[in-house]
Amino acid sequence: MGSLSSLPNVGKVLEKNLNRIGVYTEEQLVQMGSQDAFIRIRLLADSGACLHMLYGIQGAIENIRYTQLAEETKRELKEFYKRL
Repeated sequence: MGSLSSLPNVGKVLEKNLNRIGVYTEEQLVQMGSQDAFIRIRLLADSGACLHMLYGIQGAIENIRYTQLAEETKRELKEFYKRL
């Protein structure tokens, strides 16, 4: 696995999905943002990507486990997910 696997929440599946959308580094992930990355994953790599993957991406960007995301962040991401 590559450099993304050193981030919290990034295992083999998420790293593979991120690579499929052209994200190979932490910097690329941060620049893209969790919502854009998630949309691209849903469109190009995994149409069944779930809310927990979105949380995981955001946690990776913040360098924390997704269970430690702020409640407001979770609420915003959940609303975003519902609109997809």
